[in-house]
Amino acid sequence: MNIALYKERWKAALALTRKELYSLSISPAFFGVVLFFLIFTSVWLFQFQNFFQRGEASLRAYFAAFPLAFILVLPALTMRSWAEERKTGSVELLLTLPLSEWGLVIGKFLAAFIAVVAMFVLTLPMPVSLSLLGRFDSGVIAAEYAGALLLAASGLSLGLLLSALSKNQVAAFLGSAAALVVVMLIGQIPWTMGLPPVINTAIRLIALASHFESFSKGLLDTRDAAYFIVTTALFLFLNVKVLVFRKWS
Repeated sequence: MNIALYKERWKAALALTRKELYSLSISPAFFGVVLFFLIFTSVWLFQFQNFFQRGEASLRAYFAAFPLAFILVLPALTMRSWAEERKTGSVELLLTLPLSEWGLVIGKFLAAFIAVVAMFVLTLPMPVSLSLLGRFDSGVIAAEYAGALLLAASGLSLGLLLSALSKNQVAAFLGSAAALVVVMLIGQIPWTMGLPPVINTAIRLIALASHFESFSKGLLDTRDAAYFIVTTALFLFLNVKVLVFRKWS
């Protein structure tokens, strides 16, 4: 590919990212999502996990709430990405821009991912303030944040795919939330313990939250990191294929 054309398409993708971020920044719903995430994770730590009664300098219980919160937070961030474009008919306009389908998908994904990063930045006062009460391992906390970002990336790419397959925001939200319930929690359901080992292994393989467990313990497992990267790429690839089909159908 011509380098100048590649740079031009990359600039266009970043322009789309900026547009999406601006739309989020002026959306009251986005601030509601961020507020929900901050309150839910805090209540989970102090109310349900009784942090002060546990007597240990660990935020593992705090990060354990992230996969649960993601079930609602990630669909809320991705539901309008393609579904709203399709409803208003602006998706046809996007497909005429000097952008490949990959550029469109990456632009949308980067905007949602940056929004999650900003949301995580707002959680930093939690470990900083609690570190005054004990000696927390900064390396473990860094691994937990890294795992949460990889988990979010995979969940966002799945949400974007389902948004591209949906006719409206409500359908996109419900579809994404239902899918995330399955891929987040299926590995934690007790009935799986009665299944043959090979089936249990397969279930844990597709369960995103299962691959987050090593990070929540402060372990940087390259296999789990690779799983999140591969699933993110797979969902984005399928998103591109949906756009190509819509463009030529």
